[in-house]
Amino acid sequence: MALLQISEPGQSVAPHQRRLAAGIDLGTTNSLVATVRSGSAVTLPDGEGRHLLPSVVRFGGDAVIVGAEAKAAAVDDPLNTVASAKRLIGRGLDDIERLGNRLPYQFVRTDTAVPRIRTRRGDVSPVEVSAEILKALAARAESVLGGELSGVVVTVPAYFDEAQRQATKDAARLAGLKIFRLLNEPTAAAVAYGLDKNADGVHAIYDLGGGTFDISILRLRRGVFEVLATSGDSALGGDDLDRAVARWIMARVGVEDNASHRLLRRLLRDACAAKEALSTADRVPLHLELPNGVRWEGELDRATFDALVDPLIAKTLVACRRCLRDAGLRPDAVQDVVMVGGSTRVPRIRERVEELFGTPPLVEIDPDRVVAIGAALQADVLAGNKGGDEVLLLDVIPLSLGLETMGGLVEKIIPRNTTIPVARAQEFTTFKDGQTAMVIHVLQGERELVADCRSLVRFELREIPPMMAGAARILVSFEVDADGLLSVTAREQSSGVKAQVEVKPSYGLTDAEIESMLRDATARAGEDLQARRLHEQQVEAERTLAALRAALASDGDALLDATERGLVEDALSKLERIAAGGDAEAIRIAVGDLEKACDFYVERRMNRSIRAAVAGHKVEEFE
Repeated sequence: MALLQISEPGQSVAPHQRRLAAGIDLGTTNSLVATVRSGSAVTLPDGEGRHLLPSVVRFGGDAVIVGAEAKAAAVDDPLNTVASAKRLIGRGLDDIERLGNRLPYQFVRTDTAVPRIRTRRGDVSPVEVSAEILKALAARAESVLGGELSGVVVTVPAYFDEAQRQATKDAARLAGLKIFRLLNEPTAAAVAYGLDKNADGVHAIYDLGGGTFDISILRLRRGVFEVLATSGDSALGGDDLDRAVARWIMARVGVEDNASHRLLRRLLRDACAAKEALSTADRVPLHLELPNGVRWEGELDRATFDALVDPLIAKTLVACRRCLRDAGLRPDAVQDVVMVGGSTRVPRIRERVEELFGTPPLVEIDPDRVVAIGAALQADVLAGNKGGDEVLLLDVIPLSLGLETMGGLVEKIIPRNTTIPVARAQEFTTFKDGQTAMVIHVLQGERELVADCRSLVRFELREIPPMMAGAARILVSFEVDADGLLSVTAREQSSGVKAQVEVKPSYGLTDAEIESMLRDATARAGEDLQARRLHEQQVEAERTLAALRAALASDGDALLDATERGLVEDALSKLERIAAGGDAEAIRIAVGDLEKACDFYVERRMNRSIRAAVAGHKVEEFE
């Protein structure tokens, strides 16, 4: 009798075969690809044995070059060689300019929010640059593994906002990759470090890469990672340390800020080399040849370097303290501090982190590879190769999501640091009689007023059945998926009409805006509550005034004599005058006074409605 291979629906007919999957650390300075082979996660080298792929793309006349060869050409061909595209992805041109760093590119303004860089092969966006890096990594993986990838996990900084995450996903799609999910870099590092095999506890992931910084506080409980809080700066990293050294060299040499692109590239290259050398040496010699043929020689010692970078390290520690505060923890509650990112090789950084947390940081694993390894482990799970041995990863959203309500107020639907994926819904209603449409304005931020938060998207719910104000029931649902991407649905309950939007916000949330949102939310909490109370009372006053005006227009002349109408009009005018002011308590009292002044009128209207309802009927009909 022949034997047939039977499989469960949706599973491979050859269950012993593994699906090829990879984890990609799409970094600012360097990128890597890793996979699980023979039960262990390893990074994959190129044909020359190099594991790190410099995140540099050169757009030549007849070819696109990615990696070390492109990096080598950056000094001689700066305008056509794009590095650190991760710092540009998901941002508008105005936001890039506000980063405060002079970039050696020719940016082009377009009709869209996405900036483009002029090269000899045409204008390219940061998304297209990132796609070229992803293509190169995927090609390396398929060459080494000997087959096509079923999917990839791509890592992003935990503090990337909606626009930056969506842009990263677009880059993967443009590269022709099936993306299983976006994974926060600190969470990937925790998996790679094997923290999921430890006893339950709290761990910190300090991730300082070439262009981004993240700090995340994770709790491990019965094999489940939960991100308690996250903070960071998506425009702070090793590149900034290089720039601090480069500015120091420029001051010694007498080079002006308007130096040529080529000289700026050379300065940054030499500054980076000096930084790396000082990780093991106490001093390093410097040699610089200026365009006028003059040679400059100098020396940079460890103490001077530490003084140059201390202000930047201090910024990371501020984010660490804020993250601990958000998690409701003291530094001594953290059991381990994992160092991730090539910049954490700087001894001064390790010293300052140890001072803050009171424990030596974990530095045993190559900080450049740890994120890619964690991504590979998660990709192996999502490809279906791990069966029940899955590590559950619970990330959080970095900023609150909500809606604009009457009076310019923000109603938070999903608070910041909520574990994702998550779905939340809340019911709203109409403000005016006969209202048949509603604008849904989605916002991101911590403040109470719309003006102080970031607008993500607006869309309209139309064809609402005309009803009295407050009668319609509009259910607005928020859903954030595992990649941190948001979709919003609005549905009128009685008719079933609905509108839906996937939030792809215009690029441009700056790091200063992120930081100020969190700082201001704390510093101005009392002020915001007062402002919210004032706006709520003003909305209540407007609602009361609108209802009274509609009633007077309908039956005021029939139910009120001239004296009575004058009393009502006086109370109405008083409320209008007080509502225009800034005293919430006075408005509340005035609303109450108006309601008392109109009690007799409300009673007459109610009696009239009852008489109209019972006219022509016998009492027995209502028993």
